[in-house]
Amino acid sequence: MDRISPSRRSANMRAIRSSDTKPELLVRRLAHRCGYRFRLHRKDLPGKPDLVFPGRKAVVFVHGCFWHMHGCPSVRVPKSNADYWQPKLTRNRERDAANVAALTQMGWRVLTVWDCETADLDVLEARLRTFLDPE
Repeated sequence: MDRISPSRRSANMRAIRSSDTKPELLVRRLAHRCGYRFRLHRKDLPGKPDLVFPGRKAVVFVHGCFWHMHGCPSVRVPKSNADYWQPKLTRNRERDAANVAALTQMGWRVLTVWDCETADLDVLEARLRTFLDPE
């Protein structure tokens, strides 16, 4: 049983953003500070990647650990209404894999940054640099 009213739950869910999230903004600021220039949410690419580096033929997805089932210790699948949540989160994961496969087939390199990985900016910066400057 839910502890809050259906109208309040609906308001909470509406407030969850799909773009311009805190982790995404953090990764964008970090990439920009490192001197990388990018485009945002290109609709012509599978999955509308969060950051697109056209000249490098590279894309970055910034995923929330809960919504994309990362598996880190901070993520727990809800026990209430499991018949709703489990298929929804599984579909998200399957869609992510299909988008990565389609992008790879199109010749794009793909990096996924998880919400939990934004805690250590030095490690994240090194990972971004390694991905964007593969030579």
